[in-house]
Amino acid sequence: MKRFLEIGKIVAVQGLKGEIRVDPWCDSPDFLCEFEQLYFNKGETPVTVVRARPHKNIVLMKIEGVDTPEDAQKLRGKILYMDREDVELEEGCYFVQDLIGLEVIDADDGTVYGKLSQVTATGANDVYHIKNGENEYLIPAIPDVIVKTDIENGQLLIRKMEGLFDL
Repeated sequence: MKRFLEIGKIVAVQGLKGEIRVDPWCDSPDFLCEFEQLYFNKGETPVTVVRARPHKNIVLMKIEGVDTPEDAQKLRGKILYMDREDVELEEGCYFVQDLIGLEVIDADDGTVYGKLSQVTATGANDVYHIKNGENEYLIPAIPDVIVKTDIENGQLLIRKMEGLFDL
């Protein structure tokens, strides 16, 4: 399991005091604003967040030591990482990066449907994309379908709803 997870990308400079605009790659801009420490270079370089606030669908952030628009411009395009140890997930919540690649198996008869390749947030519930060769299936991430998520063993056990895997 990766310790450092991608959480957002610096997309622009904001103002004259070195603030940056960050596109959050997490559930919400508010989640990104909770961190006092983030990282560059896949977790190798820690950076201190002086302040962060949501603004529409992005985050306006001030990083320690970045005090001019020129300093901020040098960071444009960089990926920010979080340390998974800084977050305690609620029961039944998972990092998307931990779900990708899980083998999707029928909980009742053991049929292997493929591997989870993508997660799409739709508002009501997430949708899991299951890839099997050329075929892709979409399943709702709801309790009626998801029986067990087993990150340690790389498996997602599901109960098939009618029409779910019809081509």
